[in-house]
Amino acid sequence: MTQFTSRAVRIDQNGGPEELKIVDVPVGEPGPGEIRIRHKAIGLNFIDVYQRSGLYPFPMPLQLGMEASGVVDAVGDGVTHLQVGDRAAYASNPPGSYSELRVMPAKCVCKLPDAISFETGAAMMLKGLTAQYLLKKARPVEGLEPGDHVLFHAAAGGVGLIACQWAKALGLQLIGTAGTDAKCQLVLANGAAHAINYNTQDFAARVKDITGGKGVKVVYDSVGKDTWDKSLECLRPFGLMASFGNASGAVPPFAPGMLGAKGSLYVTRQTLFTHIATREATQAMADDLFAVVLSGQVKIHIDQRYPLAEVQQAHRSLEARQTTGCTILTL
Repeated sequence: MTQFTSRAVRIDQNGGPEELKIVDVPVGEPGPGEIRIRHKAIGLNFIDVYQRSGLYPFPMPLQLGMEASGVVDAVGDGVTHLQVGDRAAYASNPPGSYSELRVMPAKCVCKLPDAISFETGAAMMLKGLTAQYLLKKARPVEGLEPGDHVLFHAAAGGVGLIACQWAKALGLQLIGTAGTDAKCQLVLANGAAHAINYNTQDFAARVKDITGGKGVKVVYDSVGKDTWDKSLECLRPFGLMASFGNASGAVPPFAPGMLGAKGSLYVTRQTLFTHIATREATQAMADDLFAVVLSGQVKIHIDQRYPLAEVQQAHRSLEARQTTGCTILTL
C-alpha cells in the first residue's frame, strides 16, 4: 500500500489559535467510496473556530478544515462521478481540509467547472452552499416572493456577501447588518437593499422603519446570542427565525410560549451537513451554486489570503471580525 506524507494543521486539545500546529501526517490509499485529493487552496470558515474551541466537540487529535479545492489523485471502489485528474471542490465532513493531501468520502466532492478557479472553488463551497439552502430551502411558511424583505446578519462575511447578491438575483429586498460603516457600504455594493450598522443603530427599530412596521418574513442569523432577542422582534406574524451559527456565543434556552406571544413565530436551527447528506442533494445544490456564479450574478470575494503556515493568524483575524468576504489558505 502506497504511503504519502502531507503537511496538515492539527490540534491536540481545544483552545485558542495557538493550538493550531503544522504536522506531517501519513496519507494512504482511498477505500470504497473514497478519493484522495491533492489540494490547491483551502477555505476558512467559522465552523473551524467552533471545532478548535470545543463548542462543537470532536475526538482529539483533530485535523481541521471543512472546505477545499484540488485535483483528484486516486479513486476508491464504487466512486463513479470522479476520475483521477478531475478538478474538484467540496464542503464536507469529516474535517481535514487544512492539508496538502487527504483521503476523504467522495459523496460531497463535486467536479469543479473549468471556468471557476481553484481559489474561487475553495472559497465558495461551504459558504455558497450555505447561502443556497438558506435562500432556497430554509423558507418561511408563507414562502418568499420577489419584493419580500429578509434580514441577514453578518452580511459582510463570506456567506453574507454571497447571500446579498443571490437575494438580489431572486428579487428579494435583503436588509443586511454589519459592525462598521465600511462593511455596510460593502453590503450595499453587493446587492443589499438596506444596510444597518448594529453597533451604532438599533437594528430592530430600523427594520420596522424599513418595512413600514410590518417586519420581515425571515431572519438569517449566524451571530447567535447577541442578535437573537432583537431578531425575534423583527419578524412579522408567522415569520421564521433561521439560526445557522453562533459567532457571538450560543443562544440561551428560551420558553416556546414566547414565540406565540410574538406572532406565532417559527424557529429553526439549520446546518449545511443535513442538506448535503446524499450525493444527489449535494450535486443538485452545487449545480445551482455553479450556475449562479458562472452567470456573473454572484461574485465570490476572496478578501484575505494566508499561507497554510500562517493559519494561527488567519484564525485570529476571523475571530476578531477583521475579515470581509471569504478567506483562503494557500499552499
